[in-house]
Amino acid sequence: MAGRWSTHDIELGDGVVVKRFRAHGRDEHRREWRALTLLAEHAPGLAPAPVRADLDADPPVIVMSRLPGEPLRGARVTSAQVTALAAAVTSMHAAVPPARVAELPEAPWTAGRAVALLESYYREGSWRSLGGPAREAFEHGERWLGSSPLTGPGQRGVTPVFGPVDGNLANFLWDGSRVRLVDFEDSGRTDRVFDLATIVEHVSAWVDSTFDAALFLGACGLDAEEAGRLRACRLVAALVWLMMLTREDPAHPRNPPGTLERQALRCLALLEGDQAETRVS
Repeated sequence: MAGRWSTHDIELGDGVVVKRFRAHGRDEHRREWRALTLLAEHAPGLAPAPVRADLDADPPVIVMSRLPGEPLRGARVTSAQVTALAAAVTSMHAAVPPARVAELPEAPWTAGRAVALLESYYREGSWRSLGGPAREAFEHGERWLGSSPLTGPGQRGVTPVFGPVDGNLANFLWDGSRVRLVDFEDSGRTDRVFDLATIVEHVSAWVDSTFDAALFLGACGLDAEEAGRLRACRLVAALVWLMMLTREDPAHPRNPPGTLERQALRCLALLEGDQAETRVS
């Protein structure tokens, strides 16, 4: 497990991992347990196997099997690792039958919810006090959001899937031959393209790692309509990250100096339609 980047308490045991949830206001513990049992049924070996849980404890606790491997975060992700990650995520998306996906609760983060969060942030207006690339990115982003293809009926390229909706590279373990997935507290029903966008636009893909997004997305086998939805999903995910970085406590930063400005430049590149910016060191 990726305890170094975890927001919860992780205890590594003999063949098992004990996870105690410091925060669970969004049913993180129930989402995680549901995900582990679901994947154990439909994609055994792809994620930790559920062992036992006390979901009503304070704090809630889940015991799961311990997987081999090291997190992809924190280094250059090799081509073999990138393609293995694409294979793992594609397997997960395909594993859970559509009828079962339809029964799942919606994930806390979806494209629609991300758009709604940004709309609220724009109305609140604190971004107007920013300067430099961040202010410019928010200005361009506000104009784009007004005509975003991610709102309204009849959206194309929406393939409902079960997904973690958390693209932190620390959640993907490489054992030398394959990638497995951990950490499902934000999981639920989402759409495939948005789930992929949360991976390539997560700050872990560039703030302390090097990740070839183009190679990853190419290996995921998007159809034409999904590919058409991709840029909008990447944009909204990138803008949400920019918003979150503006709220980072300067006294206790979680990211290196300059991260806000670099994220703003990434947003501007996407807003200008420059999808060549896929590898950031």
